[in-house]
Amino acid sequence: MNENVNLAAKEGRKAAPVIEIRGLCTRFDKVLIHQDIDLDVEAGQMLGLVGGSGSGKTTLLREIVGLLAPSAGTLRLFGQTVLDPDPERSRAVRRRFGMLFQQGALFSAFSVFDNIAFPLRELRTIDEAMIRDLVMLKLAMVELEPRHGSLMPAELSGGMVKRVALARALSLEPELLVLDEPTAGLDPDLSESFVELIKVLQRELGFTVIMVTHDLATLAALATRLAVLADHRIVACGAAAEVLAVDHPFVRNFFASWRAAPTPRQEAK
Repeated sequence: MNENVNLAAKEGRKAAPVIEIRGLCTRFDKVLIHQDIDLDVEAGQMLGLVGGSGSGKTTLLREIVGLLAPSAGTLRLFGQTVLDPDPERSRAVRRRFGMLFQQGALFSAFSVFDNIAFPLRELRTIDEAMIRDLVMLKLAMVELEPRHGSLMPAELSGGMVKRVALARALSLEPELLVLDEPTAGLDPDLSESFVELIKVLQRELGFTVIMVTHDLATLAALATRLAVLADHRIVACGAAAEVLAVDHPFVRNFFASWRAAPTPRQEAK
């Protein structure tokens, strides 16, 4: 739990949501993507965002991390806007989250070591000896060995790419981890082990998660809450039982094969 949450608790007030979205609208020319989206993600939650192809799931993730600007509405992380015109404030917010892209998005010209070290070097406040120690720590966190640091991305298996990308996303010890299809391209065994790794790290480090995935097994293993994006808006949001009870065509179809299967773990009290 981060210092802001602890301070709020001591003062007897509720901490600001890690993610707070109000009235968000997105248009690309005349094409409407999002209409009046409201969404809160509280500290420590693991929110699974689902929706059909073209529903704007990844677009919403990119807006959350400041890679795209919404057409209207407000979007805050930790009570602040990512697209703050003040560069120092904007950088301060960006250092508080990490993102795991669908295909890893490793720098192909950098070694594994340099990929993980990149965000640390961008700080310009840490010497190389400390960076080396931190990179070795992150490699160990994702169950890779020091020798893997010298490999290039082209030499990695799909599962190793995911682990290196996760290590880089966690390099600055973020309070928020953003996952875009975290198990895409992995076979069932690798997917299960990668999901278990994320679960263990979240339990140990306490970061908040928002993830886009179409994989029901990943949702069942990780998500404490679900949000369903359809018809340009959030049509359902809450614990699994609440979402599955919503009478909406996409909800019925998407979760049809899952209603008799294990549901996402209940939100921590």
